[in-house]
Formats: sequence, C-alpha cells, structure tokens
Amino acid sequence: MVTYIVRRLVAAVLILLGASFIVYMLTAVSGDPLADLRESNVPNRDTLIQLRTDLLSLDVPAPIRYFEWLGGAASCLIPFAASCDLGSSIAGIEVTQLLGRAMGQTILLVTAATVLAILIGISLGIITALRQYSGLDYGVTFMAFLFFSLPIFWVAVLLKEYGAISFNTFLADPNISLTAILITSLLSAFVWYLVARGTLKKRLIAAAAGFAFAAAILFFLDLTGWFLEPGFGPVMIAIAGVGIAYGVTLLTAGLKNRKALYSALITVGIGLIAYFAVQPLLDLATPLMIVLLAVATVLVGVAVGYFMGGYDRRQSMNAAGLTAFLMGFTILLDRFMQSWPLYSDNNRIRGRPIATLGSSTPNLDGDFWIMGIDTFTHLLLPTIALMLVSLAGYSRYSRASMLEIMNQDYIRTARAKGLGERTVVMRHAFRNALIPLATLVAFDIGGLIGGAIITEQVFAFSGMGQLFIGALGRVDPNPIMGVFLITGILALVFNLVADLAYSVLDPRVRVKA
Repeated sequence: MVTYIVRRLVAAVLILLGASFIVYMLTAVSGDPLADLRESNVPNRDTLIQLRTDLLSLDVPAPIRYFEWLGGAASCLIPFAASCDLGSSIAGIEVTQLLGRAMGQTILLVTAATVLAILIGISLGIITALRQYSGLDYGVTFMAFLFFSLPIFWVAVLLKEYGAISFNTFLADPNISLTAILITSLLSAFVWYLVARGTLKKRLIAAAAGFAFAAAILFFLDLTGWFLEPGFGPVMIAIAGVGIAYGVTLLTAGLKNRKALYSALITVGIGLIAYFAVQPLLDLATPLMIVLLAVATVLVGVAVGYFMGGYDRRQSMNAAGLTAFLMGFTILLDRFMQSWPLYSDNNRIRGRPIATLGSSTPNLDGDFWIMGIDTFTHLLLPTIALMLVSLAGYSRYSRASMLEIMNQDYIRTARAKGLGERTVVMRHAFRNALIPLATLVAFDIGGLIGGAIITEQVFAFSGMGQLFIGALGRVDPNPIMGVFLITGILALVFNLVADLAYSVLDPRVRVKA
C-alpha cells in the first residue's frame, strides 16, 4: 500500500510539472500584460510600464520566468517552510493573499451544495432503484433530467427573481392566498400519490392525507405569522424528535430492535431537557462552543445506546448517536430562528433578508446568530442552484449501481436465508452500490474547489473561478498559475483518494505496488 501511494505521488508530481509548464507558456503567449498601459495617456505611462515589467519580470523569457515561479511555488509544498511565494498580480497584490480570500469564498459556496447533492442524489437513486418503473421512479427521473438540462445561469436568475426578490416582497406582508394554499396542497397530494405503495385506494388515501397535511400547515403558518417570527418551540421539537427517532432506528437497526428504538427515544427526552437548559448558554455562543456542544451531544447519545445494550449494542449506539446529532441540529436551527426578527429588522437588511449578491452584508454588526443567519441568506440561492444541477448525475449513477447490485446472486442468497429487506438493502446492497460512485464524488469535490464560475458570476461571489477568469482576461500569469496549482493538486489527490476508497468499500479490490 505504501509503495503504491509513493509511486502514485511521484507520477502526480511529474504530471503536475508538465501541465503547469504548458499552462504557463499558453498564458504567456495569450496576450500582453502591458496592453492597458500602452494604450494609456497618463503622463507617467513609461514609469508604470517599467514598474510592471519589473514586478512580473516581463523582460525575462517566458521559460525562465516559469522556473523562477516554480522555485517560489516549491516552497509552498515544503512542510514548515518559512515562506510561500507564488508571485504578485498585476495590481501588486500577493497571489497567496488572493488565493486565501478566493478559496474561502469558493469553499463556502460549494461545500453545502456538494454535500446536499451527494446525500439527496444518492438517496433518490437508491429509492428509485427499489421502486423501479413506478410513478416515483418516473417522476424523480423527469425532475432530475429537467434540472440537469437547464442552464445554470438561467436557474440562478430564476432563483434570484422568485426566491429572493418576490419572496422578500412577500415577507413585507406575509399573507398566503387561498389559491396558493390549494396549488401547494395539490402538489403535495401528487407527491404523496407517487411515494405511496399498494393498491389505487391506498395511494388515493395517501394523496388525500398529503393534501390535508399541506393545507393545515399553510393555514397554521398564515394564521400565526410564522414567516415574521419563525420557530419550532418545544412541542414541535418533541414531535420532530420522535419522528427522527423512529426514522433513524428504522434505517440503522429496524423497528423490531426495541432496545435501539428506546435508546433513540430516551435521547429525544434528554434533548428536550437540554433545550431549556442550554438556552442561556446559547446566548453567548461561539463557533467553538457549538462544535463542543455537538461533540458532547453525540457522545451522550452513544452512551445512552451503550448502556441500553440489547442483542446488538452497536445498533443501539448508532441509533441513539445519530438521533442525538439530528436532535441537536433541530435545537440549533430553532435558536437561529429566534434571532430571525432581529436580523430582518436590522437597518442594513431593511426587511429584505434573502440576498442576491455577495457572501455577506457589508458593515453588519451582530452576534454569532445574526452573522450566521447573514451567511445562510447569502448562500441559500447559489447553494440551491448548484445542488439542483448536480442531483441528476448522482441520482442516475446510484440508481444504475443499485439496480445492478440488487440482481446479484448474493442478494438473492441473503433473501433466501430469511434476512429482512432492510438488512438486505442497507447491509448488503447499499455499501456495494457506493463503489462506482467513489470516483464520481472524489472528482467532483476536487473539481468544485476550482470554482463554480458561472454561479460565482451571477451571485457576485469572488471565488476561485472568478479569480481565474479575471486574471485570464488581464493576462495576469501569477494568479492563473496559483489557481492551477491548487486545483491541480486537489484533482490528483482526490484521484488517489478514489482509488483508495475502492479498496475500502470492496474487499475484493486491493491496491498493489
């Protein structure tokens, strides 16, 4: 294994060197970095030209400039190096400084979208594979390819128009019309009809229940003015917690494992007590405090599952630990909602909280909760845009992989031995279905760090993609090479990670030197 990794890393370095030389040469011959100054009429034009020539070493042949840049870049790859020199941009700003800001923006933008697309896409793929050729399968397939075929800039513009501008106008007087309630309820009924299984009568009953549930929720939100002062409260948290406990237990252990179910429900009870106990502490929240509380929450859940035991203690620990995490997330979300009125009424927000540009509101003052809501409102629309166009790939790959696995001989053998369907799907099929997705996920994560260029343009995010495009237009070689270095290294690293993930997911696959 070690020999294999070393050989791959050596090959990766050679590939990176060759590719970086080609990119540098192409950038050098793509235009004149002094073009704007040559066309200028300022009196000190010659002085400015000379300063930029000295800054970028333009009087040195391009191949020699590349090796000068490579010497500085090599220091960035040496652990504990005293300095990291990737040169300066045309404006005289160090590239490391530009990359630091751009990477932060890009990571904020793509992380949530990528994680949600992977989780939701794989889940939809697995579900539609288990319900092959059903109405749900056709419906998910249609919607996935619909969003996949739409241009990302058009999706982004629609989200800005209806998800921000129109919704902010609605928040000024949040009254839900009867027409909107009926249309939304009918859509809910249609979704429940597709999801339901069984005879036509059972599916119609499910559709009617979905219609009634959606209508009741919308009437409740309208009457209580929930959009102006949102929140869950202890009652809704308790109801949601019980639902989480049953859902998590069903997936991880099965409802027949009563010890696991009781462990999850006990965790919900502890979470309700903690809801009241931690409210004063949350008023002084910091990012570190939230992380420590999250770790403590999961440990409490795991401890509950351990002491409850049962014939499979690990299942109880898994169910209780995951329930504790989701319960804590629900409480955290409720605390953010409590600060929503203060954020919306801020003089920098002026009652229009859903942002359309940038990553934060300039000159906004507030505590952890206010700043967290501000980050959320700026990331909401671009995250949705990126997630929608990425769902199709993950859902189609996972569906095809799951269908192939479910037809294997060992799946039929597992069923013949009397194993339950949940055990067959979750323990035998699901893990193997993830194997073909390992490469797809690894490459997507590595590639997205390079920046979602079009999305960054529409939502005015100054990320890696925008930095690269801007530098390319100005024939600014150092920022271009900085972006290339980051994305190239990540692409090669995640390629190696994909190969290693194969060996972890499939015991039959072993990497060899």
